[in-house]
Amino acid sequence: MFKKLTLALALAAASFTVMAADEAKETKAVSDAILALVPQAKIDSVTRSSLPGFYEVVTGGQVVYVSADGKYLLQGSLFDMSSRKDLTEARLGGIRKELVDKVPKSKRIVFAPKDPKYTVTVFTDIDCGYCRKLHHDIAKYNEQGIAVEYLWFPRSGPGTPSFEKAVSVWCSADRNKAFTEAKSGTDPKTATCDNPIAEEFELGRRVGVNGTPTVIAPDGTQIGGYLAPEAMRQRLDSLASTK
Repeated sequence: MFKKLTLALALAAASFTVMAADEAKETKAVSDAILALVPQAKIDSVTRSSLPGFYEVVTGGQVVYVSADGKYLLQGSLFDMSSRKDLTEARLGGIRKELVDKVPKSKRIVFAPKDPKYTVTVFTDIDCGYCRKLHHDIAKYNEQGIAVEYLWFPRSGPGTPSFEKAVSVWCSADRNKAFTEAKSGTDPKTATCDNPIAEEFELGRRVGVNGTPTVIAPDGTQIGGYLAPEAMRQRLDSLASTK
């Protein structure tokens, strides 16, 4: 009996080793295929997907699916019809939450009611029209029980006027006041200091921000785009009710 058990364990270990080697080979084939297609791609992870024969690849704030032999790529939402769940968005939401949650309060500009029911993270650009519209109603978002925590995403990138305005706002003596004034169209007084603007801009690119404002719910779901205060509260209530 003991010999049979030992043999079974040895066979299981050998089988596991072969499977691990096969998976490593397939993972390399998938990574090589992505890099052959987009040489500058930064691959965050390659894991088996729920789609048989395909791997899930996380890169540049996106999720794509690549066949184990590296021959085929699928881009779009993978939907589980039995559970009626968008598996791709769920995965992206988890990625966004993990990355965004690492940003401490000390690197955010926060407008919050006393006891918020929800806290959203908003990637913003000073010169973006809908960003200004959102901030114009910041008191109404707070009245809806929504705290808004801003991260920077100057769409024009480093070395541009919008980017420099963000730096000047951050380096102001009263950031919230300077932020509100800038959102009203008043250029901030030029200032420089250590700041998180470039770091947050890069974070935005990693989580797939391609426009502003980008509003991210507490669970990592991207809920906008601009949403009016009442609509944002309804959307957050809806998300909370499905948990």
